[in-house]
Amino acid sequence: MWFFSEEHRLLQSSVRQFAQKELAPCVQALEEAEEFNRDAFYQMGKLGLLGVTVSEEEGGAGMDAVAATIAFEEIAAVDASTALSYLAHSILCVHQIAKNASWEQKRDYLPGLLRGETIGGMGMSEPDAGSDVLGMKTYAILEGDFYRIQGSKTWITNASCGDVFYCYVKTSDCEQEAGKYGISTFILEKGMEGFSTGKKFSKLGMRSSPTGELIFSNCRVSQKNRVGLEGASVKQMMANLDLERITLSGISLGIARSCLMIASRYAQERKAFKKPIGAFQQIQFLLAEASSWYEACRSLVYQAAKIWDLGHGSSKIAAEAKLQSSKMATKVALDAIQILGGCGYTREFPVERYMRDAKLIEIGGGTNEILRKIIARHILGREVAEA
Repeated sequence: MWFFSEEHRLLQSSVRQFAQKELAPCVQALEEAEEFNRDAFYQMGKLGLLGVTVSEEEGGAGMDAVAATIAFEEIAAVDASTALSYLAHSILCVHQIAKNASWEQKRDYLPGLLRGETIGGMGMSEPDAGSDVLGMKTYAILEGDFYRIQGSKTWITNASCGDVFYCYVKTSDCEQEAGKYGISTFILEKGMEGFSTGKKFSKLGMRSSPTGELIFSNCRVSQKNRVGLEGASVKQMMANLDLERITLSGISLGIARSCLMIASRYAQERKAFKKPIGAFQQIQFLLAEASSWYEACRSLVYQAAKIWDLGHGSSKIAAEAKLQSSKMATKVALDAIQILGGCGYTREFPVERYMRDAKLIEIGGGTNEILRKIIARHILGREVAEA
């Protein structure tokens, strides 16, 4: 992008090299075995990638949302599963702790997370509260110096491999009390009394990024683990959703870019009727549409990241970026399979994996249906859009 700084370009180069050297050799085997790439997090910790948006004073890289999006695009271009687990760790957990937690909480949790010694995640979605996140039912009751948490979270990235989770729970039954909705945040650790993980899900795509359940059965947690004021977490939660959607869009960009590259190369090398299949107009049309949509989405996504960095209000453009880039990546991956024909349908080429991975971004972090409602509210106003 034209506004990338020299620091952004150096990051792009270093992450691209890391992905090719460290992730590419094992991505297919881990995907087939549905195994988490634990070693990648140690390596990312050494490179400073686990705290891209964390200040240098707190041990991070002190960079911005544009930088984070670059990192996600480059990693996803090779291994979207690791990119997704990296997002749950660095954006949904580390970034939130760095931005919202107390000095003591940062001291206790950030060093291990930034080095990759501990793996982070976030607990928000529930069995009956996915798109309707404010309808969550997991609750905490204060008993002296401790809370007792009861309930469960599901569709949690890094559930089975994670150590630290940034979790949202209800602490009041009075919705909209002082505009707070009664939702509080807690930093929870594996091994806490009453905290366990449920089954690990077997998925269509993102197979080496573990997804599962967090279960709280009278989980005992100190008040010291509550982040901020009781009942005041909705604003934090919604603000981070914008950054999550922008960086998820970066994953879509990486997937689409690799599919386009593979399909273009195949169209030049594969021959039919004594000429490269790229000479046929149908193939040219597919590649032209894919390239145009990718470039349009790339401009939109990085513009959204820049607006987030400037603090100009990014909810609408973040939703637009994720809506369009996720649809684009799925379509580009499907068209790449079509261009490769029978080869694209086999696991000899990675485009079938990219297609399966791409579909998740149309669902996670706000479904495309919810994103359309958000965009419509900004265009029409809430009263008209929800009449």
